[in-house]
Amino acid sequence: MSEWKQKVENEPGVIIDVRTQNEFDQGHLAETDLHYDFNSGEFEEKVDDLDKDKTYYLYCRTGNRSGQAADIMKKHGFENVHNIGGFEDLANSGFETN
Repeated sequence: MSEWKQKVENEPGVIIDVRTQNEFDQGHLAETDLHYDFNSGEFEEKVDDLDKDKTYYLYCRTGNRSGQAADIMKKHGFENVHNIGGFEDLANSGFETN
């Protein structure tokens, strides 16, 4: 089991997929709570609607967009934000997918 799988189980939070709609439709983590397309600007539009007191786990295809999204959240005052990386790596480490 990966360190992220274990962390999500031990410290539940909101899992956000920041990939495109097409990528999401091709497969995503079963536990995904929100899907905000980073490239379209949707993520940045929605970030202020999120509860700053919650823990967030972000992923994309490789970890690049989710890293940028995590940085945006931190600039908006979020403290418990984690970039958990790329979808394929997460699926291969034990996360259930749809």
